[in-house]
Amino acid sequence: MPRRREYDQSCSLACALDRIGERWSLLIVRELSLGPLRFSDLVRNVGNAPTDVLTKRLRDLESHGIVRRRELDPPATGVAYELTAVGWGLERPMLELGRWGLQFERVDDVVHLAPTSLANAIRVLAQPPHDVRLTVGLRSGGQAYWLRIEDGWIAAARGEAQDADLLLAGEPADVLAALVAGEAAERKIEIEGDRGALAELRAMIVLPERLRQAALDLVADAEPATA
Repeated sequence: MPRRREYDQSCSLACALDRIGERWSLLIVRELSLGPLRFSDLVRNVGNAPTDVLTKRLRDLESHGIVRRRELDPPATGVAYELTAVGWGLERPMLELGRWGLQFERVDDVVHLAPTSLANAIRVLAQPPHDVRLTVGLRSGGQAYWLRIEDGWIAAARGEAQDADLLLAGEPADVLAALVAGEAAERKIEIEGDRGALAELRAMIVLPERLRQAALDLVADAEPATA
C-alpha cells in the first residue's frame, strides 16, 4: 500500500498542507465556497480533473472533516458535497492566496476565465471598505451568482441575487474588463441598476499594475476604429 505523502512536522503550516496541499484540493474548496455541488458538476467546475483523482481528494477532505456529503433538498434528488464549518475556515485564506497569486497571473488566463470562476475572481480583486453595503448580481455562461458586500467582506453564492443594487451580465473577461477599464469597456456587457453602485465596486478593484495596464490595452485594441 503506498505511503501517504505527509510532512510529519510539528508545524501548523505543515499540518494544513497535509490536509489541503494535494493537487485539486483547494480548487474543490474554491468551488464549494459558492455552495454545494454534485460530483459531476464539481468535476466540470474544477477543470475536468480525472474522476478517480477527484474521488480520492474528496475522500481525503471528508476524512479530515473539511467536506461532507448531504442529500439534496426536494425536488432535487441525489447527493452533493458541501463545506463543513472547518472547511469554511479556509475561505479567507483561499482568497488571500488568490490575491498573492495575482503577481503570477497571465493575461491569457483572465481572458479565458470560466463563468464558474467569475464570482470568486471578483472576490479576489475587490477589497471593500467597511462602510460599503452592496448586493451585486452576476450572470455569465447561463449561470447566476450573487455577491453581498458588507463590513469589509464579500459573501458569494450561486443563484439569483435578491434585491440587487447592481446586475452585471456577460462573458467573465468582459465583466472584469468593465470593472477595471471603466465605461470604455462597458459595451460588451449588460448593466442594470445603480450606476453609483457600479462606481463603488470599481473603486474596490485592486490589481497589479501589469495586469491593469494589460486590461486597458486589450480594451483599447478592441475599440472600433473611427473614420
